[in-house]
Amino acid sequence: MHIIQQKLLSLAKERNLADLTLRKIGELIDESGSPQKIKHHLDKLIEKGLLLVGGDGKVLKVASGGFDKETKLISLPIIGSADCGEALTFADEKVEGYLKVSLGILDSQFRKKPSDLFVLRAKGESMNRANIQEKNIEEGDFILVKQDRSAPENGEYVVSVIDGMANIKKFIKDKKNNRIILMSESNIDISPIYIHDDDYSNYFVCGRVVDIIKKPDELLSTRDESARDVLKEIGPISKEDYEYYKRL
Repeated sequence: MHIIQQKLLSLAKERNLADLTLRKIGELIDESGSPQKIKHHLDKLIEKGLLLVGGDGKVLKVASGGFDKETKLISLPIIGSADCGEALTFADEKVEGYLKVSLGILDSQFRKKPSDLFVLRAKGESMNRANIQEKNIEEGDFILVKQDRSAPENGEYVVSVIDGMANIKKFIKDKKNNRIILMSESNIDISPIYIHDDDYSNYFVCGRVVDIIKKPDELLSTRDESARDVLKEIGPISKEDYEYYKRL
């Protein structure tokens, strides 16, 4: 999440943004001089579902997860991304947005307590032959994870953290060799991750994968085309500007 968006969320927890002008908001987060930049990042937070707005378009409050009795939708927190290849993605437990689903999307065991669930976006293709509710895991899929740090059963699909890095793998307990094996299931050759029992303190399971919501291919295609159109309008940009827009 962009640093300005982090500042805006922190401010929204302390102040009523609806009572403040864009210029004043900018001053309070040390980003004065560009009200349009503040508006841009507020809009991004609203798009992500992190800020709620009223009928007049003004920001009301910071959003939270759970069941909405009016819309009959459950908001599941999107924590970030987890790598399906090597353990490369940092497991930063900050909510980046909310995935809204109806009750019927969830397995019956989670409908009464959706707070046990969080969502990750899949990165990489090393689990594209996994079988979770008869679905594999591909780049861009939403992964539904049940929070659980107890020891997994052999063959379970887990989200684990190794030295601060999150990954999705099949959990294998190799008792004969006193080690844990995190296996990929893919049509490409990817080496397993081996963890000796003596190194267990650097490793823990933060949840079990319980379901996959497949990415909407047509939507992703449309989004990519829109992004290309925007870049055409902008024209050549510097590497610094590219990195800035990429983080938005």
